[in-house]
Amino acid sequence: MEPPDERRNGDPRKALRVVELSGGVAAKVCGRLLAGLGHDVVLCEPPGGDPLRTREPLDEHGVGLTFASLDADKRSMVVDLDTADGRAALHHLLERADLLISDLGPTRARALGLTAPQIRAAWPGLVAVGITAAGLDDPRSDHPGDSLLAECHGGLAAMIGEPDRPPLSLGGEQAAHAAAFAGFLGGMLALRRRAHTAHGDVVDVAMCDVAAYIDWKSDIETNVAATSPTRTGATAGQWRIVRAADGWVGVIFQPVQWDLLIDLVGDSAQPSPPDSEEGWRLIERWAARLPKRTVYERAQALGLAVGFSADLGDLLGDGQYEARDFFRGPREDGRTIASVGPPVRAAGLPWRSGPPPALGDLAEAPAWALPSASDSPGRDAPLSGVTVLDLGTITAGAATGRLLADYGATVIKVESASHPDPFRQWPVAGRPPAADGLSPMFESNNAGKLGVVLDLKTEAGRERLHRLAAHADVVIENFTVGVTGRLGADFETLRAVNPRLVYLSLSSQGQDGPESGRRSYGSTLDLLSGLASVTGYLDGGPMWSSAEVNYPDQVASLFGAGLVAYCLERDVRGVHLDVSQRELISWTLADRIAEHTSTGALPAPTGNRRPGATPHDVYPCAGDGEWVAIACHRQAERDALAALVAPEELAGKSEEWWWKHESRVDELIGAWTRARSRTECVHALTEAGVAHAPVLSAAERGREPRFRERRVFLGDGASRRKGFPLTMRGYTPPDPAPAPGLGQHQEEVLADPSLTAGNATS
Repeated sequence: MEPPDERRNGDPRKALRVVELSGGVAAKVCGRLLAGLGHDVVLCEPPGGDPLRTREPLDEHGVGLTFASLDADKRSMVVDLDTADGRAALHHLLERADLLISDLGPTRARALGLTAPQIRAAWPGLVAVGITAAGLDDPRSDHPGDSLLAECHGGLAAMIGEPDRPPLSLGGEQAAHAAAFAGFLGGMLALRRRAHTAHGDVVDVAMCDVAAYIDWKSDIETNVAATSPTRTGATAGQWRIVRAADGWVGVIFQPVQWDLLIDLVGDSAQPSPPDSEEGWRLIERWAARLPKRTVYERAQALGLAVGFSADLGDLLGDGQYEARDFFRGPREDGRTIASVGPPVRAAGLPWRSGPPPALGDLAEAPAWALPSASDSPGRDAPLSGVTVLDLGTITAGAATGRLLADYGATVIKVESASHPDPFRQWPVAGRPPAADGLSPMFESNNAGKLGVVLDLKTEAGRERLHRLAAHADVVIENFTVGVTGRLGADFETLRAVNPRLVYLSLSSQGQDGPESGRRSYGSTLDLLSGLASVTGYLDGGPMWSSAEVNYPDQVASLFGAGLVAYCLERDVRGVHLDVSQRELISWTLADRIAEHTSTGALPAPTGNRRPGATPHDVYPCAGDGEWVAIACHRQAERDALAALVAPEELAGKSEEWWWKHESRVDELIGAWTRARSRTECVHALTEAGVAHAPVLSAAERGREPRFRERRVFLGDGASRRKGFPLTMRGYTPPDPAPAPGLGQHQEEVLADPSLTAGNATS
């Protein structure tokens, strides 16, 4: 593979020099993002190669499909870290690298001289991103990062699935991808800060923290409303997944739309109370007679955010994906046989979709020059001096602005006085905020911002927006496609005012294509992206993350903030970042899509079981509603588990045996866990050295010291709000000031459009 161009389109600086030490998905995804964006990523592999190279299913070249998906466009160098020569080769790479991406646990890191203090002492200009199970210093991170364990420990799994069935992990490796996006954000923040201080940093991303951060709404409800939120499933509640003639559809609507929904199904002569069981039976009978896409089309035509459950085969023939060229490569017999497209579209931001490297295709270290020191004036906050116009609402857009504010940007929230952000008065556990108060949901996504109101339907309002844009660096919006054009706030209009704007659009399905104007919530995108089709129980249909989580919204904000930080750090300006939330979630399923296109097999829900680890599931404990998750990636862990739960039947069995007898193994483990409290299970598994995690509820998570110490959540009671998804050893963001009242900073912002004095902090 040829090395990347030294000077990339739209970027006056050289390609980043990245060293990757990865064994798990999260670090690989972080490296894949940088490789796709054109940077020189050197994957350091052990003798014999990365184990994922040969993990089935394999492509036509005998390469594991997960490896082919996650390690595309990287270069490979064989480095035996158990030898002095291998460690010397790694150190030579790090002396010249900009960025290290690693998932080493603390024991291995100490042995290699790669702990955070050692990195900062030996390579003071290096930015290191560590993505581990529970943090760089936590012994639980000596086990491989695992999405199921992260989602259980972080409380997310307690919110996924049916209330009377076991907790579920989201399909694929969602906690790993979300953590990778957080690592991408942290790496760009640290690189930007390095440009002004000449000092590198160590970014610490714990997968369980990211899972908890994604589930912030449950934390708010627990602390503010004193309730105990739990999973609502797909068969009860305000929104439901029902059968269509050829699959499944998610019936998603606001309460005021109930009569419209009943009219749609053709029985307005039989009115029923909102959200009644009688009404639901009517909807179910109607949907069962129609194809799922027909239900989707008819509902969307009325403005209902209904979605159909797209399986991965549906995606390959989807007109929206075809129009946006989401699937790349040659086609055979109508099937796509290459890779998925980029997670973002932007002229001037190229994306590579090449093959994975051959083992050791880089015979010796690349000829990277030694880095030069910066002589720029020092700044503390990574985004100090950056001004952001935040037109975002609800979660995806507004949460992106909150992340940028957290790390020093001046974020100006722009709202309409007549139609403010709906989250201002969003109910928590069915309880609206006090008449003179803000919803804690709004507070979490908008803390630390400045607030102005502009009527963009008037010439005066648009003129004021344009004056602000002339002095801004970034614009964020997540409106339905077409709205910004009508308001004079679209990219082309604002670029004419300020050619250096970084303009981020976080839309449902992208800025173009036949379905670009469709309405959605996170639950709609769970379905349309294919995620719901691979989430669920072994014996059931698709499952979504639910309105209580809205996973696509949360992960889009992490990715969106990372993209903006990337463009600011790389000086990629005058760019329109077009992020389709639907495509972004499909992108996280790249290896499953490759499996389907290569083998013809259609991935379906597998419960909590995953390839590459066995056993891999949650098990009931003696306490009411208590569960513990176990995920063994290594034979030593299986042997230890065997000795603990059923030595007479499991001792000495091979990995292949465990795979063939998963159901029997689950029975034996379940019998052992049911006889003990969760506390007893956790203690015994810890002592035995078996990778595990308790399945925490939001209330239990709130009592865990680690989440407070690592500032994943801030405040208590009525002041509770989400915190930060990562830590940086060289920079600690202050607690943000309260979210602004409507138009609170009107006079000072409009009087000084060049306001860049730094964001409001407490």
